[in-house]
Amino acid sequence: MGEQPIFSARAHVFQIDPATKRNWLPASKHAVTVSFFYDASRSVYRIISVGGTKAIINSTITPNMTFTKTSQKFGQWADSRANTVYGLGFSTEQQLQQFAEQFKEVKETARLAREKSQERFELANPALNIAAPEELSEDRHSPPLLAVNGPGEEKLFRSTSAEVELTAEKERVKKMLSEGSMCEINLEAELFTLQDSNSKLVEALQEANSSVEQWKKQLAEYQEETDRLRDQVAELEAQLGHPAAGQTAREELTRSLEELEALLSAKDQEIHNLQSKKTDVGELEKEREEAMQRLQDLERRNCDLENRVQSAEKTLASNREEQDQAEVEVRHIIDVLDVKIADLNDLRQSLAKLIDK
Repeated sequence: MGEQPIFSARAHVFQIDPATKRNWLPASKHAVTVSFFYDASRSVYRIISVGGTKAIINSTITPNMTFTKTSQKFGQWADSRANTVYGLGFSTEQQLQQFAEQFKEVKETARLAREKSQERFELANPALNIAAPEELSEDRHSPPLLAVNGPGEEKLFRSTSAEVELTAEKERVKKMLSEGSMCEINLEAELFTLQDSNSKLVEALQEANSSVEQWKKQLAEYQEETDRLRDQVAELEAQLGHPAAGQTAREELTRSLEELEALLSAKDQEIHNLQSKKTDVGELEKEREEAMQRLQDLERRNCDLENRVQSAEKTLASNREEQDQAEVEVRHIIDVLDVKIADLNDLRQSLAKLIDK
């Protein structure tokens, strides 16, 4: 239609069984939107509800329609044009009251619109009302039909009275049967609504149970992960105690190097003293060769010591890198433990809230 709805509400839609006229047939599996619209092209109000691609309700509101509240959450109205009775089951009494008030307001608006339309039509065609006063006056002065029989027709009068009483009794019986069937219909509608609510509650309970099982599994996984991380922390802390031995070895190598340098300096001084004391060139040459040999030996020892020092420094640097890496891993594991512990606390609180519910 393109127009905006005047009022909308969600409800379960039912239609009267056309065969029995006693039972309700659900027109929607779940609650759907039921809306009031104004059809400007025809100047009428409609109640429309669409489920998927199918129109569940398309009812034109007329002044003689009545919306009846048959229970706290159920109401109905008859549509003579569609030859059916619609029923609406709401989730709350307030929604039913709002829908009933809107129905009454729209019906009154439709009645006023029809009266205005009739007045405009009568003003446009005054000749149609000329014979009306005479017919009314004749009806006003005509006697009752039973009076023409006279007092001698007492049997006919009594028979007619009995028929009138019998007809009234039949109408009362029909009304009682109708009220009983309407109560049965309302009970069936309430039962359908309760069954739908019960199925939704069962689904919600099953989802909650599955969530609890999933949380329990996740809690067990977190506990296993926490134990594994604690073992890793213990291993890393045990490994961090060994680099002190590398530091001690480096200090010993440094002291040995200093001692060798001091010895080399002393030997150089001794060579210098010998050279100053010896006057014989041969002896000096021989002593020089011996000193050179000793110097070469010292240089080789010095090279060996330097290699040992470099190797020790590399080992120390490697140990430092391993120590730094181990510290980083420990910090990371501690951060992970903090996050896991926070998750465990949140999970424990969620489980406590769920158990309290």
